[in-house]
Amino acid sequence: MGDKANTHPGAAGRAVTADQPSSIRNVVLVGHSGSGKTTLVEALALTAGAVNRAGRVEDGSSLSDYDEIEHRQQRSVQLSLVPVEWGGCKINLLDAPGYADFVGELRAGLRAADAALFVVSAAQEADAVAGSTRLVWDECAAVGMPRAIVVTHLDTARTDFDQLTRICGEIFGGDDPDAVLPLHLPVLGPEAPDGHAPATGLTGLLTRKIFDYSSGERKENPPDDTQLPLIEDARNRLIEGIIAESEDESLMDRYLGGEDIDLKTLIDDLEKAVARGTFHPVLAAAPAAPGGKQGLGTVELLDLITRGFPTPLERPAPDVTTPQGTSRPALGCDPDGPLAAEIVKTTSDPYVGRISLVRVFSGTLRPDETVHVSGHGLADRGHEDHDVDERIGALFAPFGKQQRQMNRCIAGDLACVAKLSRAETGDTLSAKDDPLLMEPWTMPDPLLPLAIQARSKADEDKLSQGLARLAAEDPTMRLEQNQDTHQVVLWCLGEAHMDVALERLRNRYGVQVDAVPHKVALRETFGDRAAARGRHVKQSGGHGQYAICDIQVEPLPPGSGIEFVDKVVGGAVPRQFIPSVEKGVRSQAARGVAAGYPLVDIRVTLVDGKSHSVDSSDAAFQTAGALALREAAADTSINLLEPVSEVQVLVPDEYVGPVMSDLSGRRGRVVGTEQAAPGQTLVRADVPELEIGRYAVDLRSLSHGTGRFNRAYARHEAMPTHVAEKIREQNHERSTR
Repeated sequence: MGDKANTHPGAAGRAVTADQPSSIRNVVLVGHSGSGKTTLVEALALTAGAVNRAGRVEDGSSLSDYDEIEHRQQRSVQLSLVPVEWGGCKINLLDAPGYADFVGELRAGLRAADAALFVVSAAQEADAVAGSTRLVWDECAAVGMPRAIVVTHLDTARTDFDQLTRICGEIFGGDDPDAVLPLHLPVLGPEAPDGHAPATGLTGLLTRKIFDYSSGERKENPPDDTQLPLIEDARNRLIEGIIAESEDESLMDRYLGGEDIDLKTLIDDLEKAVARGTFHPVLAAAPAAPGGKQGLGTVELLDLITRGFPTPLERPAPDVTTPQGTSRPALGCDPDGPLAAEIVKTTSDPYVGRISLVRVFSGTLRPDETVHVSGHGLADRGHEDHDVDERIGALFAPFGKQQRQMNRCIAGDLACVAKLSRAETGDTLSAKDDPLLMEPWTMPDPLLPLAIQARSKADEDKLSQGLARLAAEDPTMRLEQNQDTHQVVLWCLGEAHMDVALERLRNRYGVQVDAVPHKVALRETFGDRAAARGRHVKQSGGHGQYAICDIQVEPLPPGSGIEFVDKVVGGAVPRQFIPSVEKGVRSQAARGVAAGYPLVDIRVTLVDGKSHSVDSSDAAFQTAGALALREAAADTSINLLEPVSEVQVLVPDEYVGPVMSDLSGRRGRVVGTEQAAPGQTLVRADVPELEIGRYAVDLRSLSHGTGRFNRAYARHEAMPTHVAEKIREQNHERSTR
């Protein structure tokens, strides 16, 4: 790989097209924020001839300047597609955000791709491989996705490339570090005054050739006598690593017997091992110098993608059923097969409208045809299920701000579809006379609440539409209209996710909203028995109001709700007014009797009362019932109840102690731990919801991005006295403002 530069002129000014799945490569770039993924995509596009030497497409824009939110956030917040052409292949480069809050975009990229490039920054040294990146590596390993590693920032960093590749071998290789080895070693240029010697070229370990990028264009040179001895140890280890993965079991014996294995056999076995996902080469890359044509290592990387990564033909499609759940045969990547495509991303353009990024797994998608939209099982997050026909608008390939028209999108390829008004991320597109539904990919559960309210009446009128469009774009966000607290809550993955949601509402959809404190659904209950009289007697001329009722109240076990018992004898309260008393009691219980929270888990017994033949009425006895409950509450203690969640935290073993200590500090009760996987522990605890509002953020910090958790409502429990008093004081302060 990487012995000869590809001089194809690229795809400047036109859409890159593919005639058959075997000429397509779908690659997602993975790495934490700041690792250099977007810069690497631009460097690859320059080498492939898709952009000019200034890194611009023909309209003068750059590949990365089309999203204003990303500019303001100064980080990638969404999955982007850059198609380039190299060696007769169309390469769909999927640049996934590296920040943990946008893991939903990363998961979409993994769904659309057939291989992954893990980008590691040499400038970040010890932190080059973040915990979240390791989790993604494990996800790829679980499904057998081929992976390679690219070390960036070698042009500026003071680093030891050998040490960094050893770190990658230990972290990514696991039990087999020899499955993660470099294909090249950097050639260092003259040392600068600060002592740093930037990489100016690469030495091919298999070919023993020097690829010099110092002029901004790749040149091939033979090594001198001083360079060869420096690469022999790394070369021998690489050859042994390749042979260990070879399907030819005799190759290792021949090698150990002293036979010189020919270069073609080694390269063929290397490419097969990479495509199988059993060997993970480490490469180096850097952007071109100003005015240069090629960045360091970009030719080698493009060659690896085209020759070592699998085609869509080699990757199985997701399982499919009919929308009614009937199983269907597995799909093949056949342009002439039944249409089955999936929306992996949804965005909104102020001029074009809704744009859907689609991966076609089977069949061929064409403009202006009618397709069936099925999906997608996320109704709990504010995304309705779909089972409708829609007409496809234009097909195009995105390229920076440009939209390059496509006349079709065959199986294995990716394209953007305009004006699908109903379809959302995760939905399946299929033939209208043969509807299909693909098994959805796993979405992370949003666990950080953001309560919002419209700033004005005009914003309130636009809020529901803006929220619907926001939910259509982002399936990792859950929209909740909380009936207990009467708040609109957006459940997000983290603070950066929150910021992007607010910015999109304000700037993209024109809805001005304010973030407000998130309320937890508290409850009230009686601490002891009580009795009281509700007296509602008014006479001011004309028809009066007369109702008196005597009640007894007693607490019940948690989860009992409100019980109403009638023990009136002798007709003290006429039968027709007993339901009125109950209605008044339940209405007052819903409003609360102490701190304004719903009253639960009590039995109210109506024991006596009085009525008037003329002035008694339904309304009067409702009022009397409510007054009686309030009077009873004034004569006893009222306990505040708080919701408690069952929390499960999955962390590496080294963080179990800090996690358990942190949960205890949140008034949590650890109920057990268990070994979930090698090196992973599951901690189970009951924690008050008041204490875990920001746990999604805090756990990420505590575990260096390696911890995950889920939560589920368990019950309401009595709140400690000191906490309850603090809540009452806060409510009193708000009511007196």
